[in-house]
Amino acid sequence: MKKNEKAAKNDELRPEYDLSKLKNGVRGKYAARYRAGTNLVLLSPDVARHFPTGRAVNEALRKLIHGAKTLRRGR
Repeated sequence: MKKNEKAAKNDELRPEYDLSKLKNGVRGKYAARYRAGTNLVLLSPDVARHFPTGRAVNEALRKLIHGAKTLRRGR
């Protein structure tokens, strides 16, 4: 079996999709914009169990930052 035949056999793309419309795509077109506005952090599973949402993580970090600033001013 040739490579193309093997790839066609494993292709899960539905037949109704017209691949000829996908030829003008630009790789990485939005990559810079994505990087500029996104800061992803991977939490360890044990830490993530305590924070059900991203909002909860942000709230906890803001409180920590505020507490640290308060401690520094008190010295």
